Amino acid sequence: MEPTNVDESKANENVVNRLIACINDRRVEIMDELFHDDAVMHWPQSGELVRGAENRRGIYSAFPQLPTITPRRLVSGGNLVVAEASLDYGGPKYETVFIFEFRDGRIARETAYWSEAFEPPAWRAQWVEKP
Repeated sequence: MEPTNVDESKANENVVNRLIACINDRRVEIMDELFHDDAVMHWPQSGELVRGAENRRGIYSAFPQLPTITPRRLVSGGNLVVAEASLDYGGPKYETVFIFEFRDGRIARETAYWSEAFEPPAWRAQWVEKP
């Protein structure tokens, strides 16, 4: 029996949760179970593409300090999972959106956008809430 979209989406969300856990636990070798060997990681803000398992392993083993990831929200449908999260590098903190594209239950492409948090301008205060 083929899995339903709900089942597939939940399974893909579980992969993203495992990815977050392995980075938080500093066990990046688990990433090999979660990504396809030919997966691409795209970081549009720096204009970089990380192509393939060997390059991914090289980057993650050379990271000066891996962040602690605090997920805020996962939204999924079919072969797509979008994760909103905070990344804490023990100093700088970033608000991040990850877009994961799946193929056969593993990550085929990750696109990540991140920005340092900032204080909002005072002129907007009358129209906004701060959680």
